[in-house]
Formats: sequence, structure tokens, C-alpha cells
Amino acid sequence: MTQSRGVSTDQGTEGSDLARPYSAQSVRNKASSADMKTSHHDPEASILDLAEHPSKVQPEDQGLKRKLQGRHLRFLALGSSIGTGLFVGSGNILATGGPGSMMINFILLAAMVITVIFAVGELVSLFPVAGAYSVMISRFIDPSLGFAIGLNYLMTWLIILPVELTTVCIVVGYWDEDGVMPKGALIAIVLVAVFCINLFGVRAYGEFEFFATSIKIISLVGFIIGGVVITCGGSPSGHYLGAHNWHLEGGAFINGFKGFCSVFVFGAFAFGGSELIGLAAAEAAEPRKQLPRACKMVVWRVLIFFILALFIVTLIVPYNDSRLLGSDSPRASPFVLAIKIGGIKSLPSVFNGAILISVISVANSAVYAASRLLVGMAEKQLLPSIFKYTDRQGRPLVGFVVVFLFGLLAFLVYSTSENEVFNWLIGISGLSTIFVWFTVCAAHIRFRYAWKAQGYTTHQLPWSSPLGVYGSWFGFIINGLLLAGNFYYAAFPISEGSMSPMERAHDFFESMISAPIVIFFFISHKIFKRTRTVRFNEIDLDSDRRDPVSEEVLARERAERAEMPIWKRVLQFLF
Repeated sequence: MTQSRGVSTDQGTEGSDLARPYSAQSVRNKASSADMKTSHHDPEASILDLAEHPSKVQPEDQGLKRKLQGRHLRFLALGSSIGTGLFVGSGNILATGGPGSMMINFILLAAMVITVIFAVGELVSLFPVAGAYSVMISRFIDPSLGFAIGLNYLMTWLIILPVELTTVCIVVGYWDEDGVMPKGALIAIVLVAVFCINLFGVRAYGEFEFFATSIKIISLVGFIIGGVVITCGGSPSGHYLGAHNWHLEGGAFINGFKGFCSVFVFGAFAFGGSELIGLAAAEAAEPRKQLPRACKMVVWRVLIFFILALFIVTLIVPYNDSRLLGSDSPRASPFVLAIKIGGIKSLPSVFNGAILISVISVANSAVYAASRLLVGMAEKQLLPSIFKYTDRQGRPLVGFVVVFLFGLLAFLVYSTSENEVFNWLIGISGLSTIFVWFTVCAAHIRFRYAWKAQGYTTHQLPWSSPLGVYGSWFGFIINGLLLAGNFYYAAFPISEGSMSPMERAHDFFESMISAPIVIFFFISHKIFKRTRTVRFNEIDLDSDRRDPVSEEVLARERAERAEMPIWKRVLQFLF
């Protein structure tokens, strides 16, 4: 695998380049001095130099293959976070905070996720690299922080696979009330299936996600239409609901500030997976053109499939419905309950099928994401080099083996301590998505300052976030509040009055254990590698660019857009 010019491959050098930040100086040490000095001091010359000398750009004939088309990326952006967090977990959120808390928090979280994805889109359009998040954080902030966040994020996807495999058993249990289906056989079938999909290559992964997202979208659009009919009294039950559920005893906000805070915390996990589009950047056929379009799809996903769908749920399902609490089963899904309340007998089973497809899709994405993170971190010497191995078809086979071994943890369903084991496994990676969002916003902010400090303008970017650096500051602050909210809710849960001190301590450490793990990774790497925060004028803005274009080409494209009819420009801005 070809090494990035920002990382030294000479293991004999004291500390190696991993011990030093990704810097413009390290790039110049890898190329001819005169050539790269010109690149550093003249931004336009840098872009022209990369465009005219393909050897300076990461080659395509090695490593991961660029086979994800625009439709794959757009549907990945649309469906990546539509899963059990939305379909099932939202029920517990509704019961804990009430409809008002849920809607306010989900709108706030949706705005935050949009800022994060726009920041991701700007970065990966310019630097479409494997293991994007650990690489970006290492380059723009600190290699030790990139190592810590990347490793914790990797652990998340490794743990998600067995968790989703066991969730398949729960979903199928909706139809198998007598429990005759052997759980082990079901887990084995799904585990083999998702690995077969990935073994056929990244194109097969993209096609399956295209299919799965289509099912999710059709299901949610059908639910939204049916939900409006149910709310207006047009269902078989014949009851007009209106906004009655917002005026139940206790109002739209229950459990006070703790209820509001709990929704803020747990609502964030429903958006988990939104950042998956950044990991697919290295295998995008046309990242400069297709990734921005895919990122724009996130806006419509959160507005329609999260905000609108959940608002309809709050109109149909009362927050005090006892079926919402105490179960992870699809029977507790507010979407399924809404259909049942409407008196439509056959559709709950159909919607459960959509939930099953969503769970398998998440398991499939876990195999993809974990294997690509292993490759990306190994390429930057953050993990042993064996993990970066890919065959001629671009399949990370060593990564697949590691992920498969973690998938076998799903067979713990036969263990009497299954729930305890999985709760701690989930706790280990519980905050990792928030850590990634938090540090990606910080990385984008520092990238923009470095871009300006080294003489570049936003017109030289392949695509710039419509929200700019201010959007990333907003995302940074909201994610900081999320981390604080997690700590507060773990220390002072709603049910603290009925818990013993030992139970409270157990739940606190189970919820927050990922924070000390990340701190341990960071400090350990910092001690052994002696890294430091990268200065703005030292940040490497040249390595890992792919298909770079000159400023003249970008200016011509801007001029062409300016000449478009206004309706066409609006459509291009929105989509």
C-alpha cells in the first residue's frame, strides 16, 4: 500500500513521522525541496502541481477501489442512521421526556448533525482517505487525539456487529412468539450473509445499502402518509386524534429538566451512523462531485424521516402508553404502536419487516466501517501494518477476519450473563459517536484557520460547507453540551430515588467508561510518541488530495453555475 506523503515510512527514524504532527514540512521532506517549497508558499502553484503530476496523488491501482457511484453515496447518506435507534429507541425517549422534549431536542440535534456532515463533506471532498476521521483529527489537531478517537470509534463498529446480530433475534421474535426459532442458527445465517455481501466487494456493499435504504424510505413515506390519515380520523379506528396527546396530564414535558436532558442524550444515539458517509470517501468514484451531493441528502433525511415522522408519532402515540417502556422489542416501537392504534391489522407485521431490514443493514455497515477503519489507521501507522492489507479487488481481508471474530460475540445470547456483558461492551464505545462529531467539528475549524494561514481561499476548495466555520462552532458547542449532558444523566438518573448507591455507581461507570478509555489511549500515545498539537502554518494541506483541479477549473464551474436559471441554481443548492 502506498504511504501518504504526510507520514514517514522510515521506521528507523527516531519516533517516526507518527511522533510528529502532519505538517507541511514533513511533506517537503518527501518531495523535491524546491518543488514543494513552491507548493507551500504559492497555493495556486500547489494545486496546479498536484493536478499536473498524478504521481503526487494517491494512486488508484493499490488498496481500496473507487467503485461507489453517486447513487450509492446519496442513499448511504439518506439511510445510514435510520435503524433501531429511530424505529424502537424513540419509544423510550417519548415515554421519558414527553412529546415536547422529544421534538425540541430532535430539532436541535438534527441541526447539529447537519453542521457535522457539512464539515465532513468539505474535508473528505478535498482529502478522500480511508479511515477519514482518525486521519483528519491527527492531521488537523493532534496525532495522539486521532489515535484515541479512531481506536474508540473502531471499537464501536466492532461491537455494533454482535449487538445488531442479537437484535435480529429480537426482531424475528415479533413473529416467533413461541420461541421455536433457534437463535444461534439465525445469528449464523445473518453473520454469513453480511460477510458474503462484503466479500463481493465495495460495489456489492453499495448495492445492498441502496436496496435497504429504498425499503426504509418507502416504509417511512408510507408511515407519514398513513399517520396523517390516522391523526385526522380516517383510519379503521375512526378516532380523530389531532394534538390531543400533547395535552395529556403532565403536559408535553415530563420528568422536568432530567427528562429533557435524557432526551437530549439518548436522542443523539438515534442519529448515530450519520457520519458513515465520511468513511466511504476513499472508495467514491468521483468524490469531488458526488460527496457534496450526498451530504446535502442528510438535510432531507433529518427533516423528513426524523423530524416529520417523529412529530406524527407524537400525535398518535401517547407518551404514557405502557408498551413504550421496558422492552427493546419491535412491539415497543412507537411506529408499530401508531399503526396498531389506527386499527390497521396487517401493517404492523410489514413494518416489522422494514425494521429487520434496517438491523441487517446496520450489521452490514458495521463490517464495512470497521474493516475500513482498520485499513485507514494502519496506513497512517496508527495500527500494525498487517491491517492495511487489501487484495487486488480492494477487499481488506485481514480486517474482515478481525471483524468476523468480534461478530462471534453474538453467540453470547446463550450465556446467562448475556445482558451484563453486552451492556459493558456498549458502554465501552457508548460515547464514541459524540467524540467523533465533537472532534470533527474542531478539526474543520482548525482546517479553515490553517487554510487561510497558508494563503488559500475558500474558492480553491472543491466544495465548501454552506454553513462555514460558524456551523462547525455550533456543532462543537452542541456536542460539548451532549458530553456534559451524558455525565449529568449518568450521575443523576431519573430513577435515582429508587436506586441503591451501588446501583447508581454501576450505572454511572457503565455509561461513562468510554471517556476514561479515550483519555487512556490519548495519554499513552502522547507519552510513547511525544506528539504535539499541530500549528496552523505546519498543517499538511497537500497530501492525500485526489483528482485535484486548478483554480481556473473551479472558477469556470462557478461561472457556469452563475449563468444557470435561478430555479436550477436552487435545485443544485438543495440537492
